[in-house]
Amino acid sequence: MEYRLLGRSGLKVSTITMGTMTIGGEGKFAQVGNVGLDEARRYVDLCLDAGVNLIDTANVYSAGASEEIIGEVLGGKRKNGVLIATKARFSMGPGPNDGGLSRHHLISECEASLKRLKTDVIDLYQVHQWDGQTPLEETVAALDTLVNQGKVRYIGCSNYSGWHIMKALGISTHEHRQRFVSQQIHYTLEAREAEYELIPIAIDQGLGVLVWSPLAGGLLSGKHRRGQTPEGTRQLAGWNEPPIRDEQRLWKIVDMLVAIAGERGVSPAQVALAWLIGRKGVTSVIIGGRKEEQFRDNLAAAGLKLTDEERELLDAVSLPPVIYPYWHQLWTAKDRLGEADLSLLGPHV
Repeated sequence: MEYRLLGRSGLKVSTITMGTMTIGGEGKFAQVGNVGLDEARRYVDLCLDAGVNLIDTANVYSAGASEEIIGEVLGGKRKNGVLIATKARFSMGPGPNDGGLSRHHLISECEASLKRLKTDVIDLYQVHQWDGQTPLEETVAALDTLVNQGKVRYIGCSNYSGWHIMKALGISTHEHRQRFVSQQIHYTLEAREAEYELIPIAIDQGLGVLVWSPLAGGLLSGKHRRGQTPEGTRQLAGWNEPPIRDEQRLWKIVDMLVAIAGERGVSPAQVALAWLIGRKGVTSVIIGGRKEEQFRDNLAAAGLKLTDEERELLDAVSLPPVIYPYWHQLWTAKDRLGEADLSLLGPHV
């Protein structure tokens, strides 16, 4: 397992993170998975034995049950260097202040997460999504308070757009507040829109990148083919996140993954994960599942190194469309970065 610095912080995290959205099976995410305590204990041990040192969860996963189970599983294992990341933003109750990124909600939810996780400190506390009603100054100040109180060590954002991130970083700098060290984003071979702004921002601003659903909800695992949807999958259960906008492009990507995997004697999922781990700016990919074999297979991707030729084939078949004003920004990028570093900004440079 390789360990990388999380943004400009001194915190080192494994290139594979354990995701926990399938744990609990209650509330909004019940259809994603219903992994219970005993299974979760086995999966956590499996990940830790493979060298994973970061476990990612959220208060909204199974209405808090995911955090509770992780807290029960970890117990004394926190002293072995295991890092916990969680999130807050979505509603946790029917009240008018039970959601959002207000000072009231963030501080109360952080304290609730600490109790569920059975820990004194959260290593990475992430705002789960943009809140257009709360002033960003209030959100940044609340996160700063949590760090200063010792309840949180680092802060990050999840599912922010480029301007959201830059505005937050600007406020943090201007008001001398704690700064985001990471962003959690959706980024896969099938969905490379992050290369337009989010990845360049991460590189330029020194943000770590944690990738959620790196297999596109299992669509890049190799189990899905044209006209086939295996029993028990998320798609069959009606889970349509992330959305697929070009199905034919998806199947071309899957065909290439299957072909490369066959030549290498590995799974298509490992190839897809290895491609991501090797992308500039990516710190760690978040894996999850409902079965032990899913974790075992995904964890093996940490040791898979793709050749330049394999990467070129995958890059070519997964090229995202060029959109305005992205192409217009390339000339500015050439002046700022120089010809040698243009690859940092994506496939079209």
